[in-house]
Amino acid sequence: MQEIIAQLEERRAQARLGGGQRRIDAQHAKGKLTARERLDVLLDDGSFEEYDMYKTHRCVDFGMAEQTIPGDGVITGWGTINGRPVYVFSQDFTVFGGSLSETHAEKICKIMDLAVQNGAPLIGLNDSGGARIQEGVASLGGYAEVFWRNVQASGVIPQISVIMGPCAGGAVYSPAMTDFIFMVRDTSYMFVTGPDVVKTVTNEVVTAEELGGASTHTKKSSVADGAFDNDVEALLEIRRMFDFLPLSNREATPVIPVNDDPDREEMSLDTLIPDNPNKPYDMQEVIAKVADESEFFEIQADHARNILCGFIRLNGSTVGVVANQPMVLAGCLDIDSAKKAGRFVRFCDAFNIPILTLVDVPGFLPGTSQEYGGIIKHGAKLLFAYAEATVPKVTVITRKAYGGAYDVMASKHIRADVNYAWPTAQIAVMGAKGATEILYRSELGDEDKIAARTREYEDRFANPFVAAQRGFIDEVILPHSTRRRVLRAFEMLKTKKVTAPAKKHDNIPL
Repeated sequence: MQEIIAQLEERRAQARLGGGQRRIDAQHAKGKLTARERLDVLLDDGSFEEYDMYKTHRCVDFGMAEQTIPGDGVITGWGTINGRPVYVFSQDFTVFGGSLSETHAEKICKIMDLAVQNGAPLIGLNDSGGARIQEGVASLGGYAEVFWRNVQASGVIPQISVIMGPCAGGAVYSPAMTDFIFMVRDTSYMFVTGPDVVKTVTNEVVTAEELGGASTHTKKSSVADGAFDNDVEALLEIRRMFDFLPLSNREATPVIPVNDDPDREEMSLDTLIPDNPNKPYDMQEVIAKVADESEFFEIQADHARNILCGFIRLNGSTVGVVANQPMVLAGCLDIDSAKKAGRFVRFCDAFNIPILTLVDVPGFLPGTSQEYGGIIKHGAKLLFAYAEATVPKVTVITRKAYGGAYDVMASKHIRADVNYAWPTAQIAVMGAKGATEILYRSELGDEDKIAARTREYEDRFANPFVAAQRGFIDEVILPHSTRRRVLRAFEMLKTKKVTAPAKKHDNIPL
């Protein structure tokens, strides 16, 4: 018996060594953790239960029959994060460059099936050179099996991808179909075709970092939701984000004990809005002063900065926040911000996370680039997302809510549940000056008359009371009471039930 146990320990030790000490040292030299070290950081101590440790590939071509390494380049199993279960896979770059084989894919598919069946999130740590060329179509078939499961799991369990090395070719499409993608600066890359292929086909000379690095995907392409400086920071931040999310669409979000008074008032909010309506202020300050302990986990912070999206807690419960940011493009909605916020709203709705919308929007960004880029259809994505969402929705208009953008930003008309406004709110078709110049075009030569007409329009419409008279605003609230009013509204809405018309699925304007 002792001999058999010793053999087992020897097999385990061999599997844990992956591609060998030399390749482990090479991984460390790049500033990267190994696949197992990453799981040690991500999961609670001693919680990891590994599956398929001894599984090897079945390829016999190109001399592969003599190269078999237990685990076949990916570590799979489940563990806990702060006591809550999660399924994980971590690709091992020290084994065949983390390339995906048929059996490598089978291991990932097994835990994806278990995650859906048992209602637990899935986190993938990606560090792979792509499909294993020696296996040809078998590896491509493995990718497609993973892709199919990503789609089946979408909206059922949260799926998070962390790109911690190269991610090329077909390998990028599995992360693209997950809910969130995070990257590590300088060591992770995502592209469909690498720099060498790009040069061959288009004659463009581009580095891997420029083509698919963290900066590219967090600022320009919006493929990634965030980037971190190193593996450890990335994994610790994933742990923090995990605490905001439910285990599945069947579960509520966790309630975290807090020491923040639900009735806390913030008198500084009463003076936050500048007297000059064209002067910006930082909407981050409103979010921080409403949230429990000022904690805000922002999503896509470096992309479309004219809108803010992320998670806060109110009285310990998770709430998704969408907020116009007057500091960038005056808070206008454009193509990028509509896509960013629309996807975030849909995630929150899929996982029963209430949505708080903070509005200061002067309209849609004008210009040929926006119209040629399809702002009509892209703007409709955000409108569609809000209109189809059945979770509790609370809206606070802090200042401008003009034109169609007022409708889009969770107005009462698209079925927001509670709509508040600060006394500084201006709800109108457009700004006073523009409206006056249209309404009184015949008086444009007379500056005194136009100025008087503008003041008259401001007195009539540059306030929340016309909308409140019609019931479009439920209450005009004092800014310092925003936390208390919003928190109470969400508490009242916890039992909300909505029955949508029967359909196979909707057809969002993609």
